[in-house]
Amino acid sequence: MLNNVRVAAGLKELRSRLLYTLALLLIFRLGAHIPVPGVNPQEVAKLLEAGMIFGFFDVISGGAFKSFSVFAMSIIPYINASIIMQLLTVVIPRLEQLSKEGEEGRKKIIEYTRYGTVILALVQAVATTFIMRKALLHPGVGSYIVVIVSLTAGTVFLMWLGEQITEKGIGNGISLLIFAGIVSRIPAGAARLVTYLQAGTINWFNIVLLLVIGTLVIAGIVAMNEAQRRIPVQYPKRVVGRRVYGGQSTHLPLRINMAGVIPVIFASSLLFLPEQIASWFRGHAVADWVLRFFHWGSFWHTLVYALLIVGFTFFYTAVIMNPIDVADNLKKYGGFIPGIRPGRPTAEYISKVMTRITLVGAIFLALIAVLPNFVLLITHIPNVYFGGTALLIVVGVALETMKQLEAHLLMRSYQGFIK
Repeated sequence: MLNNVRVAAGLKELRSRLLYTLALLLIFRLGAHIPVPGVNPQEVAKLLEAGMIFGFFDVISGGAFKSFSVFAMSIIPYINASIIMQLLTVVIPRLEQLSKEGEEGRKKIIEYTRYGTVILALVQAVATTFIMRKALLHPGVGSYIVVIVSLTAGTVFLMWLGEQITEKGIGNGISLLIFAGIVSRIPAGAARLVTYLQAGTINWFNIVLLLVIGTLVIAGIVAMNEAQRRIPVQYPKRVVGRRVYGGQSTHLPLRINMAGVIPVIFASSLLFLPEQIASWFRGHAVADWVLRFFHWGSFWHTLVYALLIVGFTFFYTAVIMNPIDVADNLKKYGGFIPGIRPGRPTAEYISKVMTRITLVGAIFLALIAVLPNFVLLITHIPNVYFGGTALLIVVGVALETMKQLEAHLLMRSYQGFIK
């Protein structure tokens, strides 16, 4: 593998793409340390430590939220805009038609996604500024405008940065920005472990146990990301002029985890909302009950979180994968599943298979998402973020980037990373 990495670095075009990607990621990390004008970072850190409400966003942004830099909102508005556009594509016929018009339609949808990102970033910036108003050094209309504009501009710049990486670098730019933010937290986590070890709070057995659990979880995520249910498909022979086409056997790959990490983000956002609203009315009986009920780590919070992830997994999979369309396409090109009649029976069969494998993927996502609760109980290591969601993102992005590097090498007749 190291030899193939050396070969990849020796290719001029690939080396340029890698260096370009690293340079833009460096700009992202530098920007994460540029504070928003007129905000006291210490007060932001206190508000953040008061609850887990923004913990997930701080992890995604690589600590930029805690320091309240211009990249505090990270790329979350773009992700939300992309998800909304995917959902609207199913609902609005015009968008569905655009999605089927090839490259030009895709560019138009990307343009709408950009506009949606700006709108969502502006809304989130206003909400964030209102929540963090106690951290403003000089509260007033001018300070509010500066903070809102800075946060919105930071997100839009990150959107542009991600698109540049996708176009001229290696891998998906948006995913790599999230990846870089999460990975940047590793040194701080390691330093915290050393501090606990020196203080006698934990011992070496706890650390070894944490490493073993992390290794097993990563192996499980890799296995689930690559797992597929392959449905055999047969194409009959066709004679066109003097040539014979078709007659080959292939398969329809259905991934176990089609939704990726999207259901976890949906569920997290939905659970954050009642906790955030209740935090504004502390002291009221209903608000205090909601805060106890939705407290991170509690039994009911964990149960509702897991159920929401399972439900969103089925919902999002149904949005991005329509068995009726798949069956119609197979019928259009003469393909059929052996033993299943084309048309409606094929759609029903694919739907039944999808339901079964999606249930497995949904349960796996739920277990990974609630993993930190069990890791804390098993290892007894306090305040060390070991998030299943972060691991899902990191492993998924690493696999995706590796496959793109693999494709570049294979185009040049190299063996690639995996023999």
